[in-house]
Amino acid sequence: MVVFAAQGDPRRTMALLWRGPDAAQARPGPRPTLSVAAIIEAAVVVADAEGMAGLSMRAVGEALGRTAMALYTYVADKAELLDLMYDHVHGELVADALDDWRAGVTAWAWERWEFYLRHPWVLHVSMARPVLGPKELDSAERLLRVLRPAGLPAPVVVGVMSELTYLVQGAAAVVNDSRRAARETGQSDDEWWYARSAELIEVAPGFGERYPLLTWVQSNKEINESEPYMEQDARVSFEVGLGVLLDGIAVRAN
Repeated sequence: MVVFAAQGDPRRTMALLWRGPDAAQARPGPRPTLSVAAIIEAAVVVADAEGMAGLSMRAVGEALGRTAMALYTYVADKAELLDLMYDHVHGELVADALDDWRAGVTAWAWERWEFYLRHPWVLHVSMARPVLGPKELDSAERLLRVLRPAGLPAPVVVGVMSELTYLVQGAAAVVNDSRRAARETGQSDDEWWYARSAELIEVAPGFGERYPLLTWVQSNKEINESEPYMEQDARVSFEVGLGVLLDGIAVRAN
């Protein structure tokens, strides 16, 4: 499920995204019983628990003990709320430049990994239409500070930022999909793989001779029985991919 952000009225949404901390107090009239901040926080809780499919103005209103209509005084619609939620959670990302760029990039990547596992719904928001909120842009600025000591030219930095983001998002998406599959089907990764692997051996005799390299790769994997198969596979792929990217940056670094 891909969702495109930034679909609301640009002037209104950008004003809310960049509102100051005293914006609510500046409004005339009686003290409001709700606030944009409270609605955003409740919406994030709903999305974390129910996913993007479970996010609605009604669900957020119920979480606050209000009707959906009560929310429209503060946010125009679900599209606007999504922009605000997306930018809000990016405020959790605080990794910044360290003395060593390689250590800084590693810290940034692992922080992102945990972030996407806490908020799986964020991965469904397409990067094709950035929200352009302050916390989202703060996060990008921090990554630039992390990479700056490597001395890469600007076009290379842009490519590296994208590849790092794709790497973390792709691996985290596999973990989140794996967990969702287990919940929705009632069958764990290991149960699914064992059942089909056994059938594959039965219906595809000579599998090893037909696919020698696949067999070689699979037979040399280190398996941790305490971790679900696909989660482990995604995590290891992330670690290996990050190491390869870091090695590549080091080659290009001044």
